[in-house]
Amino acid sequence: MTRESKTMSGIVLLTVPTIIFGGNFILNLLSGAHQQFELTSFQVGMFRAGHGHAGMLIILAIIAQILADHCHLGAMWIWIVRIGFPFSAVLVSGGFFVAAAGSGRTEPNAMIFMVYVGMLLLAACLVVLGIGLLRK
Repeated sequence: MTRESKTMSGIVLLTVPTIIFGGNFILNLLSGAHQQFELTSFQVGMFRAGHGHAGMLIILAIIAQILADHCHLGAMWIWIVRIGFPFSAVLVSGGFFVAAAGSGRTEPNAMIFMVYVGMLLLAACLVVLGIGLLRK
């Protein structure tokens, strides 16, 4: 494992407590501990999606750091991949949360664009990483 991979993995791992805290908050919301927040079924679904995507994409971001060590790409492309994976996790999961924010919301607000930007970034990083791993 390279120094760059260790550094990025360490940074990504330091974000996991925020996911844990968020999951605990969502669990408390869904169990009725915060009666002052009345969530619609749309909001519950979006918050669950945001939390689930955060956890899964952070794991993928850590795996990508290790795979980036074995890529045959230029330094700039490797750094785009190293930073792009965790940033896409923030965009996708954060997009679900902010798109459902607001009292009584039953459909996404304009911030849903964050999910789509995150998906495009994730797809681009996956393609670049895959090509880098297949190059000789």
